Amino acid sequence: MIETIVQVDGMMCGMCESHINDAVRSHFQVKKVSSSHTKGQTVIQSQEPLDREQLVRVINDTGYQAGEVVSRPLEKRGLLGHLKK
Repeated sequence: MIETIVQVDGMMCGMCESHINDAVRSHFQVKKVSSSHTKGQTVIQSQEPLDREQLVRVINDTGYQAGEVVSRPLEKRGLLGHLKK
């Protein structure tokens, strides 16, 4: 599982968050997507790495401004995650 965090400028409310989440879901195979206007970021969980250029383009096409994109393997949390190590 991969976690991708995108810095996003221009979100002002929950509707802005929903707009970005819907755009990401419609263009990518994702397990989970969550945006926060207070943090100015969108967090995406997916099985495979996402195409960064396309991700930035999709977010920018919504009228918001995508910034830094960081991807990393998502580590399981909790007891089961510790048992896998």
